[in-house]
Amino acid sequence: MPPDRFDTSKPFITLGVLLLIWFLIPTVAKRVSRIGFYELQAPVEVSASYLRELQDYWAWRTRSKTDIYNAYRDLGNMAAHYAHAAAENGELRREVEKLETLLRLPSFTDYRSEPARVVSRDLNGWWQRLIIRKGTNQGVVKGSPVIFAGGVVGRISEVHFNTAVVDLISSSTVRLAASFEGDDRPVSFQGGINPPLSRPQATAEFVPLDLYANPAEPKPLITSGLGGVFPRGLKLGTVTNLQPSPDGLFKTGRVLLDPRLNELTEVSILIPLDPL
Repeated sequence: MPPDRFDTSKPFITLGVLLLIWFLIPTVAKRVSRIGFYELQAPVEVSASYLRELQDYWAWRTRSKTDIYNAYRDLGNMAAHYAHAAAENGELRREVEKLETLLRLPSFTDYRSEPARVVSRDLNGWWQRLIIRKGTNQGVVKGSPVIFAGGVVGRISEVHFNTAVVDLISSSTVRLAASFEGDDRPVSFQGGINPPLSRPQATAEFVPLDLYANPAEPKPLITSGLGGVFPRGLKLGTVTNLQPSPDGLFKTGRVLLDPRLNELTEVSILIPLDPL
């Protein structure tokens, strides 16, 4: 006996009704439901993050005393190095403040650094995101820059009570103003499509024609400070080639990003002390 036509189309009718109901729901209700679902899901991911740290702790308990002593010695060397770097940084800050006073230049907006642990990562080809273990309860605001030792990680795109979502600079959703080290002219930085397990890359556009780069003489790309989001001078990546754009007015180049972006476990959030 042939199947009833209504029975075969019943799943499609049900799907159509559900989609119609979803489109008729007000946008505010959709947003509230999405946020509520995220807040219910977030504790599970955060708990998994703490569980991984507990596993690492017990793994270290199985190491020999020699390994622990060597790790302690390496940490001592790093602490001494960072203490010296912090002293130099303080002297440079005082020198900058003195020059700003003499030249009557405006000071950059001050930030405080908020360390955050990475909970999970979504590194598909179209967008690349991290979820970190800090949120509105720790003063994190949407749009805050996120950095690490190698430069810019990305910016906060969503903020919840105790977690936040970071769009990586390798994501196609990120576009910002940049400049080459030693050159104040602004260029455009655009994330792109990055396949999994590959080195993250981006694109530099609207580059002046008199600038050159090649693998033997790469040019570092930094934040320009324009736009009011990222402070000037943060490292974005390295440009190893520049080619004329189709219109012939500018150049375009590939930006190689820090490979550690794919394996970050700890980042820092730059939160303005005096947000506008």
